[in-house]
Amino acid sequence: MKISYNWLQQFLKVDLDTEIIGEILTDLGLEVEGIETFETVKGSLKGIVVGEVLTCEQHPNADRLKVTTVDLGNGEPVQIVCGAPNVAVGQKVPVATIGTTLFSENGESFKIKKGKIRGEFSHGMICAEDELGLGKSHDGIMVLDEEIKSGTAAADIFEIESDKVFEIGLTPNRADGMSHLGVARDLRAGLLQQKSIKKELLTPSVSDFHVDERTFKINIEVEDNKLVPRYAGITIIDLTIEESPKWLQDRLLSIGLKPINNVVDVTNFVLHGLGQPLHAFDAGKIRDDKIVVKNLPTGTKFTTLDGVERELHEDDIMICDGEDNPLCIGGVFGGETSGVTNNTTKIFLESAYFNPVSIRKTAKRHSLNTDASFRFERGINPDTVAYALKYAAILIKDIAKGKIVSDVIDVYPDKIEDYQVHLSYERAYKLIGEEIPADTIKNILASLDIKINNQTESGLGLTIPSYRVDVTREADIVEEILRVYGYNNVDTSAKLNTSISFSDKVTNEKVENIIANLLTAQGFNESMANSLTKPEYVSLSENLKEDHSVIMLNALSSDLEAMRQSLLFGGLESVAYNINRKNNSIKLFEFGKTYHRYESGYFEPKHLSLIVSGKRTQDTWNVDTKVSDFFFVKGIVTLLLSKLGFDKLKTSATKNDVFSEAISLGFGKIKLVEFGTVKQNILKEFGIKQEVIYADFNWDSIMENIDNKDMNVKALSKYPEVKRDLALLLDDEVKFSDLYNAAFQSEKKLLKNVDLFDVYTGDKLPKGKKSYALSFVLQDENKTLTDKQIDKIMEKLQGTFAKQFNAELR
Repeated sequence: MKISYNWLQQFLKVDLDTEIIGEILTDLGLEVEGIETFETVKGSLKGIVVGEVLTCEQHPNADRLKVTTVDLGNGEPVQIVCGAPNVAVGQKVPVATIGTTLFSENGESFKIKKGKIRGEFSHGMICAEDELGLGKSHDGIMVLDEEIKSGTAAADIFEIESDKVFEIGLTPNRADGMSHLGVARDLRAGLLQQKSIKKELLTPSVSDFHVDERTFKINIEVEDNKLVPRYAGITIIDLTIEESPKWLQDRLLSIGLKPINNVVDVTNFVLHGLGQPLHAFDAGKIRDDKIVVKNLPTGTKFTTLDGVERELHEDDIMICDGEDNPLCIGGVFGGETSGVTNNTTKIFLESAYFNPVSIRKTAKRHSLNTDASFRFERGINPDTVAYALKYAAILIKDIAKGKIVSDVIDVYPDKIEDYQVHLSYERAYKLIGEEIPADTIKNILASLDIKINNQTESGLGLTIPSYRVDVTREADIVEEILRVYGYNNVDTSAKLNTSISFSDKVTNEKVENIIANLLTAQGFNESMANSLTKPEYVSLSENLKEDHSVIMLNALSSDLEAMRQSLLFGGLESVAYNINRKNNSIKLFEFGKTYHRYESGYFEPKHLSLIVSGKRTQDTWNVDTKVSDFFFVKGIVTLLLSKLGFDKLKTSATKNDVFSEAISLGFGKIKLVEFGTVKQNILKEFGIKQEVIYADFNWDSIMENIDNKDMNVKALSKYPEVKRDLALLLDDEVKFSDLYNAAFQSEKKLLKNVDLFDVYTGDKLPKGKKSYALSFVLQDENKTLTDKQIDKIMEKLQGTFAKQFNAELR
């Protein structure tokens, strides 16, 4: 939100540096994210002076150029080459002197330098109005009043305004700060508490408001006072629609708004000044001279100001005429045909208080975010409705030369009462952390317009002003006191108190931290993808069903319309994002939930996902670069499961169709993880051309089955290990996991480990065969193994392999 310093002065006369004001506002909770300079004319005409043309002769080398001598008021006339057809002796003209920076219409700058034009020296530039930013004409140079003295700075002649603009990061709860008046109110409180500067808050007077003649009235009917608690309007005729005066245009331009016409500009001026949205209707297009505020049936077509035809919802608040023709989506956006145009001569001016929840839903439903909806959906001050209407009517009458021809019609059947809150001093001291004097608390509350109804030794009875819709509880009052008192003024104790608790329970957070630390040590980075995603992603896998998607009722966009059923697609978006920025080596992990809607209800399982692509390590001169592949990820998966106490897991094929090849690990009927290479057709959807390996851990199953026993520690055996190898000729379909499991079933006591250290396939082997070289580690914890024992075990293993897998010893 932009706040103009000059505009702020309209409400609070302050003479402080903008940096100091920015610090005060930030301390008050209105965080100033930046301060920019605004100039009504870029460059503020610095270096531009008035000069008198003393001589004007034809350029000897150019038909369309003139060589002039110009008096700049310093006693030393300068020669300037000019191409304007209207330059003549005796004229007073604006001159850009050497070193002056001028700006083009698109903001590009160029500096005036001494130079030669077709062989003649030129010491400056006689300017046209578009070159100075004072207009759009380039037919010739500007000719000024002859009475102006040579050497006068151009900035002193033209109304050039320079301003400082605060960019405020407004939090959603601070609806009261959504205007210059609201910021001024807070600043007044901050100046009094932090700088002991007492300033009076100045608000525009509406004492001059009066009805010129009661000749044209637009009646108002509100069908649902809960949706529209207050609705007011007034009629103004005999208007002249034209450009706004310069002061009004400057105010709007300073905060980034484009002036439209004098009536619309006044409504925007009041909105950003007082925080009350207004809307002006062309009264000539309101049939039956009646406004009806109502709901229309779902599916009703309505074209808004932006030319988009929208389908209305039955809960949308609609402003209609007497024949139920929709004119405006109440509190959100106007209609294409009912707004003010250059041909408008009479208007109906609306000011209202709409139900914030209803406006928020309508704005989200239609994907509209306007200045009006931004304020209405957060809650405006219902007491400002009639006041702002009168103020705007006075401005329009003055600027557009109109006549007010009706009283203010104010439909407000049930007044919104101010909140009553009791503040306990003891509770305030406890929440703040120190005791603030009672008189200081009272002064702060008074500066915030919070009325003290009654007071006792223990606390205060308070009435909250209507514009503070976020202050409804005692804790809110304490927060108000604290932010004005200053968080930095609360002493921080040098003593730190803490409680240490012991629990033998394995917590999810603790296990996540252990695994996260392990993965980061392996070069992974943690990612956090959005839980909202494209609903179309479910079509990439037959395992995901569209009927199981959780769809948002008020989606922010079509790309964030459904809750994810898999962590894969968010991970692939991250991979594509990195690859597009030349980061091709990616190792990411994410803890997150997926969301599913079944007939039995909603289901939110938790997962850990790994997604790997590109090189394992960065290129270095002393390390061979390896590409991350399936087996690299398998090693990481095995490492994680081992760390969590899962050993000797069952390996099986997975039926997940997002993988071109994959396996799963688990025990019994429980699947802990599945991982493999992502299919090329899925990668193509994300524009990824390199291999991607993905692992999906069922984190809920892991936490349910994690080993919670104490760590077992034992001494190293005094007796040596023995290692023996076998080279086996096997059928192609035999897997290492089959051999591994068969080996431990055959020898459970002395066999400690089985490894596959070589695989050979080629034309030297029979068709359909392959060669595995296996190593076996044997050890007895109580004695040294003899050759006889070792040979017996190896014969037993060889026999098991021959019997179960038709293995032959090579």
